[in-house]
Amino acid sequence: MKMYISSGQVSNLLMGKNTQGHKELIRTFINDDRPHYNSKGSPIDALRTGSILEDRFYLILDDEYLPQCEVWNSEYDFCRSTLDFAIKKNNQVTWFKELKTCYYTDFLKFQEYKSAPYETYINYIKKYYKDNYNQTQFHLFNTGLDKCDLTFLEVKNYVDEDNYSRTIQEDEYIDFKIKRDEEAIGRIKKRLDFFRSIIEYFNDK
Repeated sequence: MKMYISSGQVSNLLMGKNTQGHKELIRTFINDDRPHYNSKGSPIDALRTGSILEDRFYLILDDEYLPQCEVWNSEYDFCRSTLDFAIKKNNQVTWFKELKTCYYTDFLKFQEYKSAPYETYINYIKKYYKDNYNQTQFHLFNTGLDKCDLTFLEVKNYVDEDNYSRTIQEDEYIDFKIKRDEEAIGRIKKRLDFFRSIIEYFNDK
């Protein structure tokens, strides 16, 4: 049985301990029959469209980027990140982009922060996009990097035919540099210690 926590579970990891989300994480953690999701076949518009546009975004990136790059944490070896787009040198990740899609009303708000100083836009992201921020910190923790890109891409509609043929333009996405936040990572590690104790329990024959 391989017990692990993936980057998509960070929000549940950091939820209140008595919430349904956190309890579901514990159940999933010890379950060796995890479900596999087909995001492109999802009935949820945002999930399906996000998956489609991720493929379209990859087409405009430099050739050095690799999609869906898997990284395991060296300190907490049950933590796995699947990086949307990563650059690797000597088999080590040296940079990555975490891509998030957002509808045009949110994208218009992001444009106000496009040229803002770091402390201004990072406070906005931490307040209104906390889950995205924490997931990005989980990635930084797993890769050992000091910074990365958190990229927001505009969603124009949820019509699959349009999105499968869409060509992403430069003015349709914004990159925000995100620095490693040891305080946020400390909160993550504090929660991970409990899950490490579960692994030790099951490994104690």
